[in-house]
Amino acid sequence: MEQYKRLLAANKEWAAEQLNLDADYFTNLSKDQKPDFLWIGCSDSRVPAEDLTGSQPGEMFVHRNVANLVVHTDMNMLSVLQYAVEVLKVKHILVVGHYQCGGVRASMTHQDLGLINKWLRNIKDVYDKHSEELEAIAEEPERFDRLVELNVVEQVNHLSETTIVQKAWHRGQELALHGWVYGMHDGIIKTIVHMPPGTEVKGIYRYDFE
Repeated sequence: MEQYKRLLAANKEWAAEQLNLDADYFTNLSKDQKPDFLWIGCSDSRVPAEDLTGSQPGEMFVHRNVANLVVHTDMNMLSVLQYAVEVLKVKHILVVGHYQCGGVRASMTHQDLGLINKWLRNIKDVYDKHSEELEAIAEEPERFDRLVELNVVEQVNHLSETTIVQKAWHRGQELALHGWVYGMHDGIIKTIVHMPPGTEVKGIYRYDFE
């Protein structure tokens, strides 16, 4: 059987199984979604958001890109963010990286990888910002892991610097930001950073609203 046909066959089996468990499953699923979570994760096929967290369909709004980046010129990510915050009214935004991330590893090299160089530049900027700490780590695997963590911290910071998040906080919206890292070796998610609703944004990145 061709690989794509295997997926279609598996889909039919899955749909039939859901109906066996609950005859109204798809009727209920077709109603409006009301997720509490926005997951901004890596495109890596080994990091499926719902499976890792035991979430059911409808519980999590998901955006994925290479190395779970929050880039202020990325209209795709910003559109997802605005919809999740302003329309769906999610209560938590999760930036979820993972150890052994290929995008982070590639950003640590001097290799020319073509178009993706432009995307990985965002992680190189994180490395450059934290170069003193990173280059003090003698072993490459530990340095790699630390860059994965620092990248998550920086992406959560980027979220807090958007007018989308700051306006939500200004309105009194209960919106928390979380930075997590998933361990490929043990399956456990580690909390790296947490910003509760209304966190003060300092410096030039703070916006004033009337």
